Amino acid sequence: MELQDYIRIVRKRWLTIALTTLVVVGLAALMTATATKQYAARTQFFVSVSGADDSTQLQQGGTFVQQRVKSYAELFKTAKVLAPVAEELGDGTTSADLDGTITVTTPPDTVMLEAAVTDPNPERAQKVAAAIGETFPAVIDELERPSDSSKRSPVKVSLVAPAEASGSPVSPQPVRNIVLGVILGLLLGLGLAVVRHLMDTTVRSTDDVEEITEDPIIGAVHFDPRAGKEPLIVETDPTSPRSEAFRSLRTNLMFVNAATHPRTIALTSSIPGEGKSTTIANLALTLAQSGSRVCLIEGDLRRPRLLDYLGLEGAAGITDVLIERATLDDVIQPYGEHGLDIIGAGPIPPNPSELLASDAMSMALAQLSARYDYVLIDTPPVLPVTDAVVLSTKVDGLIVLVGTTIVRKEQLEATIDAIKAVDNNLLGLVLNRVGTSAGDGNAYYGYYDYQPDPSKMVDASRADKRRARARVGR
Repeated sequence: MELQDYIRIVRKRWLTIALTTLVVVGLAALMTATATKQYAARTQFFVSVSGADDSTQLQQGGTFVQQRVKSYAELFKTAKVLAPVAEELGDGTTSADLDGTITVTTPPDTVMLEAAVTDPNPERAQKVAAAIGETFPAVIDELERPSDSSKRSPVKVSLVAPAEASGSPVSPQPVRNIVLGVILGLLLGLGLAVVRHLMDTTVRSTDDVEEITEDPIIGAVHFDPRAGKEPLIVETDPTSPRSEAFRSLRTNLMFVNAATHPRTIALTSSIPGEGKSTTIANLALTLAQSGSRVCLIEGDLRRPRLLDYLGLEGAAGITDVLIERATLDDVIQPYGEHGLDIIGAGPIPPNPSELLASDAMSMALAQLSARYDYVLIDTPPVLPVTDAVVLSTKVDGLIVLVGTTIVRKEQLEATIDAIKAVDNNLLGLVLNRVGTSAGDGNAYYGYYDYQPDPSKMVDASRADKRRARARVGR
């Protein structure tokens, strides 16, 4: 991962990082507040060699003592030093109890020893340190004295700093703990953010789309909880941000490939539930409101929903035209006051892909493109079925709708690959539900279980009756 990837993660997952940092800082503050205060008492010793007369002996003695001092520091952990101290305290304390309370440091290249005693009671800490100050020199003298007791020990340990207790506790240290909590929280939060980023493959923003494809994003439609109850938001609330987003999409679409001006445009998605039917319906309305002649075709011949949103009759439709049981004029239904015409799916056929790939479909699109400024087609999702990919070769352009929080990156990538595997013109992508934090794409696998309902199959006699009803409705 590069630096810009981490910056993107921080920008997108800042809330995770902030909450993690707050939790860690809170835990640090809680531990600091509940921890037992510890006081320290320190005493220092100077180690030297006795009996040295000249500089050479002094130098050798100094080297000897520096090596000896490292061993002396380990003696503080033994009963040889701690047992007399515990006995002097006279309160039942054992040498094992004292072992964890004493810390010994030896500054590099010196012959100094510093013993620090920590205890919740500052007076007791000073008492232990004072006892060590008296006991330790005697222990060293005993250990270093030659076997001939008449001779003195060549090593002398002198107490240079009597035991002094600190006036304030040495632990806990609130400032240090809070600072460490902030640093640890930021690192932990960033780690969690990176893990979530790597594990979460859901498309949530334009950055996620740009990781997958370099194709342009020509629109972004905001999430609106009313979309389920008010699918035609352009009509019901023309001043809402969602309606404005559709008008922005309309403007961008007018300037996409302005030289060739695509007239027949299909809209698809990766999986069901991304909102393609409501999106194309609102886009058609905004195009019609701008003065363009628009024909909207319900090209999803498996699970058509477009006419349900528009409240129109769906008995006859494009399938009747493709099997030559009706003409385009027979199935076109006007909608609204702005010159928008609708062609429904009609009876559900047993072979949707074959019908959409037929010459009859090419002829129908050619006739419609000659009569309208825009012919918009709502197609099924790409991954469950091949209808949209097949139809994309017959239209002037294709738009892919990306339902944020619904479609995953691998699904969108598979969709782009499937579309680019055939000869078509991908105009760009449109993001839907921008700003939402939850989604449901569980309808994905339903298309694989598609079985045509015999009661809804194209039948000659019934098609004639539906065509007659459609003419009356117009």
